[in-house]
Amino acid sequence: MAKAKELRAEAVARPTGSAWSNAPLAKAGGRSTPPAVRLTALARTELLDKTTRARFEDELDAALKRRPASEAKLAGAARAVAPLSPSLRASLGEATTILVRRGSRQRELYACGLRALAEARDRQAVALLRQALAGEEAGGAAALSAACFSGEPELSPLLAKIAASRQSHLAFGAELARVVRGESNGALLAQLAPMIKESHRIAMCTELFVPLMRGLPVAAHVGPALAVLRGAERHLGRWLVLAEVAVKSGDTGPLEEARSRATSGALSSRSAWSLVAWALEETHALARGHAPPAPPATRPTLELIARLSDRPSADRDTTFLFRMARARAPSAKPMLEMLAKGPPLGDEVSVRAALCLAKDYGRDDLRAALLEVATAPRREELRGLATAALWDLGAMDQSRDLASDLSSSKVVGNVAWAALVRAAWTRARAEESKGETVVGEIPFRWIQWGWLE
Repeated sequence: MAKAKELRAEAVARPTGSAWSNAPLAKAGGRSTPPAVRLTALARTELLDKTTRARFEDELDAALKRRPASEAKLAGAARAVAPLSPSLRASLGEATTILVRRGSRQRELYACGLRALAEARDRQAVALLRQALAGEEAGGAAALSAACFSGEPELSPLLAKIAASRQSHLAFGAELARVVRGESNGALLAQLAPMIKESHRIAMCTELFVPLMRGLPVAAHVGPALAVLRGAERHLGRWLVLAEVAVKSGDTGPLEEARSRATSGALSSRSAWSLVAWALEETHALARGHAPPAPPATRPTLELIARLSDRPSADRDTTFLFRMARARAPSAKPMLEMLAKGPPLGDEVSVRAALCLAKDYGRDDLRAALLEVATAPRREELRGLATAALWDLGAMDQSRDLASDLSSSKVVGNVAWAALVRAAWTRARAEESKGETVVGEIPFRWIQWGWLE
């Protein structure tokens, strides 16, 4: 074990400017003393306790030595808590450096590290992205996506070079990053769009456009290229992703098309298009600071909800149902009640459905069911989610106490939910936030499913 650590210490190359340029992967309580200025910054922003940091650092260490079967969930959990801790981001950056050097673009931790550090504007991100983009396949979709969230001018020459690539999907990804960063007028993007093969378009929708859909509006120059991609897209959920990015950029064409298909399209698809139109109206309103539209009256079904997901239909993803629940649509209540049947609550979706019903639909009786899951050892993989759900229902002190017990859980997802609850409690005590929601769509997908887009 000691020999392995020595070899790894020799192999790790820190990003330029690191205070620990030749040390092994950082451990809580075991790293060299950083400069005083960094200590001051950590004191202000560190929201993870030493035990939790050490747990994640140990998990990262083990994953570098042997890829675990559950790496996607480890990566999702790490990505969810990385914004809470500069110290953990330092360790994540070190792990990502090793993966970049190995060329391990298919590893979930590789995508997690690049995306998490870029979105957090971490100082390590630029050096990692520069190295990844200069490598084979331009670092993959994860590197191109992360570049969209980095405004560093150092990346501009690399992105311009990749945008001239003969491989249309790489050129498109790099040019998309240039448009998002305000370095291109989108003309080349529109020229590249018809050249994108179906397999690449599917991958780009998940890996490039879903993150953009959740972020700030991008430049309107992206509209013509998205129109071309939508015209070739047969999957309604992916069409919606492309449409939402376009609508946020100021293009109302997708909204008008959805409204038209909801009223004059094929009868069998009008229900689905009515929900698409409502979703785009909501996006349009929120992007412009207007009041959201009235909740949809269309009653969802499992098949309909799966069609509206950006995930493959086989995943049976319920994301759109919970979007309706956030809008407190009365039409969503029957399906939520079907999913929350119990006791006991048997899976992640049923726990989340119970949370929505208790919070927004007056089902106070489900609080007890959530507490049962949060304290039941036989449902270990659900305890963290149920604990976070109790926080969202206003049981702050009770949720924090339960979170303390989850710090040593064998399930890394429980450790992540517990960290998010404790961070929310700390911010609430400091009056930095009020009514903070922990069980959001993004952390749910990352922690529970390991979907890292």
